[in-house]
Amino acid sequence: MEQNFQQYLNHHRNSHLEQLKEFLKIPSISALSEHKEDVKTAAEWLKTELSKIRMENVQIFETDGHPIVYADWLHAEGKPTVLIYGHYDVQPVDPIDLWETPPFEPSIRDGKIFARGASDDKGQVFMHLKAVEALFETVGRLPINLKFIIEGEEEIGSPNLPRFVEEHRDLLKADLLVISDTGMIEKGKPTICYGLRGLCGLQIDVKGAKTDLHSGQYGGGVQNAAHALVQLLASFHDKDGKVTVEGFYDQVLPLTDEEKEAFRSLNTDEEQIRQELGVPELFGEKGFSFNERTWVRPTLEINGMASGFQGEGIKTVLPSEATAKITCRLVPNQDPSEIYELLVKHIEANKPAGVTVSVTPFDKGTPFLTPFDHPAIQAAGRAYEKVYGVKTAFTRSGGSIPIVADFDRILRIPVVLMGFGLPNENFHAPNEHFHLENFEKGMETICHYWQDVSTLDFR
Repeated sequence: MEQNFQQYLNHHRNSHLEQLKEFLKIPSISALSEHKEDVKTAAEWLKTELSKIRMENVQIFETDGHPIVYADWLHAEGKPTVLIYGHYDVQPVDPIDLWETPPFEPSIRDGKIFARGASDDKGQVFMHLKAVEALFETVGRLPINLKFIIEGEEEIGSPNLPRFVEEHRDLLKADLLVISDTGMIEKGKPTICYGLRGLCGLQIDVKGAKTDLHSGQYGGGVQNAAHALVQLLASFHDKDGKVTVEGFYDQVLPLTDEEKEAFRSLNTDEEQIRQELGVPELFGEKGFSFNERTWVRPTLEINGMASGFQGEGIKTVLPSEATAKITCRLVPNQDPSEIYELLVKHIEANKPAGVTVSVTPFDKGTPFLTPFDHPAIQAAGRAYEKVYGVKTAFTRSGGSIPIVADFDRILRIPVVLMGFGLPNENFHAPNEHFHLENFEKGMETICHYWQDVSTLDFR
């Protein structure tokens, strides 16, 4: 069977690429209202393709925003059910002048396919469809039961998906959730991400006098809102970068010895990272490696500040207002709502004299973790190794995919983040592309994985 699906994928490589190009030509930009019909067109395209590859119960579910596409095949009696999640919407393309070829006119060069959505996430979604097709065409059936849920709002934060999942728990019931919307740590190095950091965002607004003041007339006699904000922001960290908010680390789940060893085995070159970033030295919480600081330790970062005169030259004023935007990346066991309350308490306790301070909450996302020794995770690692011929790396991600935590919370099933993108593929940026080596090997890997999953017992 292995040889059959490999031969099928190799034989149909060119036709598969032409089909992928059709998908990539659709400008399904969820953030821009003028592309609402294009997003709908992409959903219809998926519905048609899912039907062609013999998936059943193919439906488009309307939401308050963009549609959700569903399909299933449930004839593998006694075998596990796998739910595949992906998204067909894409990011805006600005700045357009930096694209070497038009973003919605896919082109192949240097062993890569260039287009918006090539890596994030149309290319990776498409691979799952073609893996289904290959198994049906060579074996006549799938080794597992399979469900697809593909949304059109991931790039705008999936505002309607959590409610959909809540309302359709029975429809989406499965033993395992697989998501291909992540990447590999480097070319030729298959990688499974088994954890994501959560998110807690807020805005701090500092208000002093009712208007900007002349610095000569009032300087030294009235609090400067910019000074006050800087003082407040400085109170969040000690000189070594550790967050000083009381209780911030109380619920942090420590790494296991096995995880520490898995991270060490990656042999990450921190000096190379420093050189690539162009900084005099790396900086962060003492006692932790770069990977640990960016994957498994919580952070508090200032994302932006605004105050006073910003034009050319100088204007001698005391700003009356100052604003900062902050996000915290959270790790397993940290609750975004609890962290927000701790931050508010800290801000109130450290508020400088002579100003009022208000806090506005923004994005929240719960951290996610599937133990990396879980059988479904290890099976994915074996599938990668069969195709790539090297050991799979097990990592966590410093970023956040809030919908993953929602799936985890609602469906209570293990989640496998099985990505095939590479860090330099410019997703969200001009000249996004996807390496065809991973496109081809990825489909084989998925077929192997489903065969291996069919032998697992999720009871």
